[in-house]
Amino acid sequence: MFELYLDTADLGQIARFGASLPVRGITTNPSILAKANSGLAELLPKVAEVLGKEARIHVQVVSESADAMVKEALSLQELPYDIVVKVPATETGLTAIRQMKARNIPVLATAIYSVQQGFLAALCGADYLAPYVNRIDAIGANGVGVVADLQHLLDRHHLASKLLPASFKNTQQVLEVLKAGVASITLPADIAAELFAHPSVEPAVNRFSQDWQAVFGQTLSFES
Repeated sequence: MFELYLDTADLGQIARFGASLPVRGITTNPSILAKANSGLAELLPKVAEVLGKEARIHVQVVSESADAMVKEALSLQELPYDIVVKVPATETGLTAIRQMKARNIPVLATAIYSVQQGFLAALCGADYLAPYVNRIDAIGANGVGVVADLQHLLDRHHLASKLLPASFKNTQQVLEVLKAGVASITLPADIAAELFAHPSVEPAVNRFSQDWQAVFGQTLSFES
């Protein structure tokens, strides 16, 4: 089943989109938490209150050695929430991912900039892979192409990892990765809002109201 995440720690935005969309949970990283000035002890119970106890929350390790990453992941797993541990897909990170998966810890391999990097993370057992679509574009490569090629390799080699693309600048990028067949996605609040925005929608809705009120006034549909 497709999984939709919000790439934010802003509780107002989480509540906003959690009310209108089937949000599976949120993705965070050290920069997002620092920007929100919110540690996990404060954030996690509030997210669970807004999205429900079943909300899945992706939390990135901040340790730098593989052993320390694993210890941090074990501590995160002791918390009473559905936590997926995010690990940068570096050589050190892949070492940590293999050790975490040996302990059945859910893992997201993050900071993926190439197909090869993501494929190796999948071979190491990562449950989710997070290619940075717009950041890949920003260095002169093709973010959507990386996602499509990586999805092709996952399908071709029957690997269980789910793509969870991140880093979007516009809704066209979102559409293109969805067309590639990804199993999940994480959106910043502004891009999520743009998915609703089309210049023709509001005039159409207003016309419906005007036509109805011209004949029926403030009468509701079931009263007409």
